[in-house]
Amino acid sequence: MSNLKEKMAKKSSTSIVANQPTLAVLETEYIAFANNALDIIGDNLKNQPLTHQLFDVVKSPSGGATVFAIPGLSGEEAAKEITGIILDYSTPRAYWDTPDPVEGTPPICYSRDSVISHEGKLCAECMYNDFGSKDGDNSNSRAKACKESVEILLLRPDNIMPIIVRIPVSSKLLFLKYATRLIGQMIPISGVATKITLEKATSKGGKPYALYNFEAIGTLSPEESTAAKAFGSKFAELLDDSGIELAE
Repeated sequence: MSNLKEKMAKKSSTSIVANQPTLAVLETEYIAFANNALDIIGDNLKNQPLTHQLFDVVKSPSGGATVFAIPGLSGEEAAKEITGIILDYSTPRAYWDTPDPVEGTPPICYSRDSVISHEGKLCAECMYNDFGSKDGDNSNSRAKACKESVEILLLRPDNIMPIIVRIPVSSKLLFLKYATRLIGQMIPISGVATKITLEKATSKGGKPYALYNFEAIGTLSPEESTAAKAFGSKFAELLDDSGIELAE
């Protein structure tokens, strides 16, 4: 009986492993890993600091649109998807004391990680982190007064400069679930190429918005994975030192 149980357990274990989807190793070449990107950046900027404000930002489209507007040399380019390596990401949040701040207005309070504010206070204990705090007691909205987001530092194959893809709070949990699934496979988030697409959704109040979807389309080779981690750390330092993005 014990031998039968061992055989069944072995067969079950083999079946589980066989049924797990595997990601193919990417054949796409990332030019950032084949060129001295940091030297080119230094030459173009004449050693001026590469601050957060110099990165191209892909924002969430309004009205439930499912097309990205990606900044380029000839203006914004429309794209149904964005694919690249997530070098790093942050989860900032910020609070303005007006519901519609003018672009460039600094927030009253902000946090780089949505845990501790710039003043050292716990975000979890702040009244502006409460659901419904944005519109007050007279509204059915559960929106928070303190605006949360995810900022992804994404490196595309044909560009040595990463872009920042800003994920709204409505898709924050979807992104964190994606990152967690990679953990389950023991894959670092910078070890795969990620495809980001948009899906039209409707809020409980009937307002359309764009929902973000994340898909791993292939793994990097060990050499590329190491290069991506080292490359990303340089840019992550720049983002950490440059402060939070101001009002849109």
